[in-house]
Amino acid sequence: MNVDTDSVIATKGVTVSFGDFQALKGIDVDIKQGEIIVVLGPSGSGKSTFIRTLNRLQPHDGGQVVVDGVELDEDTTVADLKRIRSEIGFVFQQFELFPHLTVLENVALAPQKVKGMKKTEAEELAEGLLEKVGIPEQKNKYASALSGGQQQRVAIARALAMDPKIMLFDEPTSALDPEMIKEVLDVMIALAKEDVTMIVVTHEMGFAKEVGDRIMFFDEGHLVEESTPDVFFDNPKEERSKLFLEQIL
Repeated sequence: MNVDTDSVIATKGVTVSFGDFQALKGIDVDIKQGEIIVVLGPSGSGKSTFIRTLNRLQPHDGGQVVVDGVELDEDTTVADLKRIRSEIGFVFQQFELFPHLTVLENVALAPQKVKGMKKTEAEELAEGLLEKVGIPEQKNKYASALSGGQQQRVAIARALAMDPKIMLFDEPTSALDPEMIKEVLDVMIALAKEDVTMIVVTHEMGFAKEVGDRIMFFDEGHLVEESTPDVFFDNPKEERSKLFLEQIL
């Protein structure tokens, strides 16, 4: 079973089961450096399970997952897994910030702990990233004092602090009030213009149309359809895709 090792991410026949329930049913993808992939589908379709296999937060039980030339499975060395995870930024639905640390400390922590960066250097990096996501004035506050949209922007800055090759977003706006969604999407749109590979699980169709290089549509554990945004939204090939779009647009 071979995958394209020229890709930054490649999977072949990936399956994931939870007891008798098969969450993923043979997923094949091939993602190049710098691509923006938007993953769509109804709840329970396997979207989040899929992106969690890409840094082995969710082990797969069949097929292959290769990230930056390293196959991720039960035989992957601790060193290889640590390296791959250091190259992947992951932004979750919930913000997962440390409540006992300030915003600046949240962003500066990983570069110090994982990369051995000096505190002053890490804090300088963190200040630049908070500027990048539009909230430099919040650096000395604790997460509880921030709005949901601000907390998610801190989470994005924290992920960027490791200078990742790949950014994974698992429904990053779904826990936000509607008026906060745009501020997070604007940060992601700006990020998409840089040479970072992004895989975004989302229900935000405007973002998918504007930013995505490719749409991957999941349903019931299958990758049902894969195409450019213009084809997917204007002329989807599969009946299941058409039904999905009729229900949400």
